Amino acid sequence: MKRRGHDCIAITDYANTRESAISLLKYRHEGQPIDPAAARLGRNYIQMSDRGVTVARACMQLSQRRNFVPDVIFGHSGWGETLFLKEVWPEAKLLIYAEFYYKGRGADVGFDAEFGAPNFDQVMIAQGRACHLGQALLHADAGLAPTEWQASTFPPALRQMIEVIHDGVNTAVMAPNPAARFTLPTGQVVRPGDEVLTFVNRNLEPYRGYHIFMRALPEVLRARPNAQVVIVGGDEVSYGAPPKEAKGWKELILSEVRDRLDLNRVHFMGKVPYDQFTALMQVSRAHAYLTYPFVLSWSMIEAMSAGAHVIGSRTAPVQEVIEDGVNGTLVDFFDVPGWAARLTEALADPLKFQPLRAAARQTALTRYDQRILLPKMIDFVERHGPGRRR
Repeated sequence: MKRRGHDCIAITDYANTRESAISLLKYRHEGQPIDPAAARLGRNYIQMSDRGVTVARACMQLSQRRNFVPDVIFGHSGWGETLFLKEVWPEAKLLIYAEFYYKGRGADVGFDAEFGAPNFDQVMIAQGRACHLGQALLHADAGLAPTEWQASTFPPALRQMIEVIHDGVNTAVMAPNPAARFTLPTGQVVRPGDEVLTFVNRNLEPYRGYHIFMRALPEVLRARPNAQVVIVGGDEVSYGAPPKEAKGWKELILSEVRDRLDLNRVHFMGKVPYDQFTALMQVSRAHAYLTYPFVLSWSMIEAMSAGAHVIGSRTAPVQEVIEDGVNGTLVDFFDVPGWAARLTEALADPLKFQPLRAAARQTALTRYDQRILLPKMIDFVERHGPGRRR
């Protein structure tokens, strides 16, 4: 947007240390402790609206000190930051990145019965989490969601305000590369054509099927004695709750299968720099991706862009992108024997799945290329600016 001559300012939390090509205004938010018993279902709204007040005050200072009045505000509604910006700048058009709308039934809540069927209180808590998301969009002029399924989680009255434009992936960087190399912790260097099975997520947790993948591994390693398994992800919690009986999900699930694994061939990398992730996807023979009905990971599309054979869970976010037997392989989320069989097959016969890898790359190029989608996102913002009709 800056390159197109627009005056841009970004507003972010003081803890965000990433560099920016545009001017930054940082706010410092110190949330007050909340008594869940006293706040009850309102505790999430209290946290999000408190942050929204902090951001609104920071924007009020910006408006007063610099006489800054934006034509368009574009912000993510997930943490409450956009809630009160219309009170600061009522004349501005407010655009919301509408990533997901929480609900008590039909999405992530209650999907995995292993960790407890949702009782009525949990259903109400989940529904209560949507309060600030609904308010944010009701006060906005338009919303944008990255996938059709994520947009569909919003109630019909709000869904009609939302356009679907994916952020896109850099298909020039995430591209097949015969010269790619990835060094395992043992010092062994793997390259395209080697028998490498990959699993990648920000954190290793049930929401992304870590437990299912690990339970399938013993059979995969038994059937494929030369396979190397590379697992990328931290040991924190991005989504859902931490385990009650252990420090983290990584060790809890690993303890179930540890005595049936050749851990010399299972490599936990933690979080890796982007160039290493890129190389890993380029050398992957089979890439497993699982998710609850929730926000789709960009890493799955990046893996497809790199030409990986993605074996994905048969859940709505994945099915929007992958067609079984066309540009990837789908397996029922909870089918551990099915996962073992499909992963083993993918490792054993890579030539059989070469057409799927080529089709996956083509999917990324035609539907998720940043070079196609970024102009669409720019148009989404600019058409709400002055002199443009909605």
